[in-house]
Amino acid sequence: MNIKMRIAYDGTRYSGWQRNKNASKTIQHKLDETLSKYFEEKVQVIGAGRTDKGVHAKGMVANFHLQDKKINLQKCRQELNVFLPEDIAIVYMEEVFEQFHSRFNAVKKTYSYTFYKAYKGVKPIFGRQYMTALHERLNMEKVRQAIELIQGTHDFAGFSSDKTKKSTVRTIESIKIIDEEDYTKFIFTGDGFLYHMIRILMGTLIEVGRDTRELSSIVQVFENKERAEAGFLVEPSGLALEEVFY
Repeated sequence: MNIKMRIAYDGTRYSGWQRNKNASKTIQHKLDETLSKYFEEKVQVIGAGRTDKGVHAKGMVANFHLQDKKINLQKCRQELNVFLPEDIAIVYMEEVFEQFHSRFNAVKKTYSYTFYKAYKGVKPIFGRQYMTALHERLNMEKVRQAIELIQGTHDFAGFSSDKTKKSTVRTIESIKIIDEEDYTKFIFTGDGFLYHMIRILMGTLIEVGRDTRELSSIVQVFENKERAEAGFLVEPSGLALEEVFY
């Protein structure tokens, strides 16, 4: 059996999604451990992507394989959510075709990044771990002009901390802004995102909005592919994986 599931988690106290030498503090390890005990066989969860330390997810998709057995997935989901830590939840489970792969079959993803307007005296008590502080009012017209330059297909090597030799060309379908009284949310949708890419793009947009960075510098980063020429790396707490599309 190949089981697909959607997972939500608060990444605050974890070292990210992916298993590593500090495995007991990753989302993937917690799921592997819990599912293996529950199904009484070795389970290795395959995620649709990675999220960094402190990053959250509302719609991470993962799949895992089980030996053929008759199981009630609704009952499994309910029971597994009892056994999982309180900051990880399985939203749904379904059986899919054997060849389905949560990462390789994904066609695009949506992430959000949320700021609260600290410059207005806003101090959120509830939900503060899912936002970061914005300490000055931004020139939103310039931010929107910068977004126009970033959207589309580009080599995002300069907007990433990734040292991979693989292709760094990605397509950002859209970057939308939801600007409310107390917070501002940026929604990124694209075919894939490099290591730290959204957090660096977000830092770059903030610098443009502060009038400390020229719009022309964005084109230069695309041309020169130098991380040092892009904006600062914003905190992970405001970033969340919203949805994976297939």
